[in-house]
Amino acid sequence: MGTRRKARELAVQVLFHLEFNPGEPEEAFQLIGECFGPSKYVRPFSRQLVLGVCEKQQELDKLIRESSRNWRLERMSHVDRNVLRIGAYELLYMKDIPPKVTINEAVEMGKKYGTEESGAFINGILDNIYNRLKQDGCLEEKRTGKGDIET
Repeated sequence: MGTRRKARELAVQVLFHLEFNPGEPEEAFQLIGECFGPSKYVRPFSRQLVLGVCEKQQELDKLIRESSRNWRLERMSHVDRNVLRIGAYELLYMKDIPPKVTINEAVEMGKKYGTEESGAFINGILDNIYNRLKQDGCLEEKRTGKGDIET
């Protein structure tokens, strides 16, 4: 499993913890990091995701609400909601990660940690967010690493 995938999983664990134990994101990150003992290579990206999602949570939640049909954010499972927050954060703020990678990683986390329907649910909402951002001109071209350019 790749370093970034492990970092995303750690970030979901920290955000999940914060849902039930509100507090300082940095303290929660340290606590969960001590419990799960991630490698030193996993921590920086995971910490960036946790702190970024916490800082931009209102904006991310608004975007998720607007992109999910017939689902209130409060009714979503804690896992799905936090995977969506990470995915939305990456789409908006992590310009070095291709959107397809972000969406695929989120879907895989949903399948692993969520319910049977989580993968499709997360895919649908993040795809909607991606298309809205693309339509609004909020996404710039990114290299896929294979010589291709995608938006």
